[in-house]
Amino acid sequence: MSDITGQTGLRGGASAVVNESYSFACMRCGHGWEQSYEIEHHTDADGHEFVLYVANGCVVPSPLSRPVCQNCDGHIVRIMRAGQVSSVLRAARQRKAPPAGPVQAPVTAAEGDPQGQPQHHWHLSDLLHPFRKAS
Repeated sequence: MSDITGQTGLRGGASAVVNESYSFACMRCGHGWEQSYEIEHHTDADGHEFVLYVANGCVVPSPLSRPVCQNCDGHIVRIMRAGQVSSVLRAARQRKAPPAGPVQAPVTAAEGDPQGQPQHHWHLSDLLHPFRKAS
């Protein structure tokens, strides 16, 4: 996740530059993205150390302090290790959608099942089953 590369010449006075990459997921709209940062370590005139986060050549606020969704400007953002978003997108592309066809309307509880079979009651574990890791 991090890599110390030394001074890159982006801004004068940096004693070290660390490259960090993070994955982000917005809990409000579901948008996911990844971003790499160069974290420049500096020392001010009084001898106090501080860091600058640089993304795409621009100094930006720390992504760890108050991340903002690039899609909806929401502040409920989960920060993960690098590669999380790209691996989910890759898996989603590999999963094929079922072929389109006629859809049966669900039978309501008042109508009952015409064939006398018991109704299926959904549980949270049924909904999370596709996300479980293969053993």
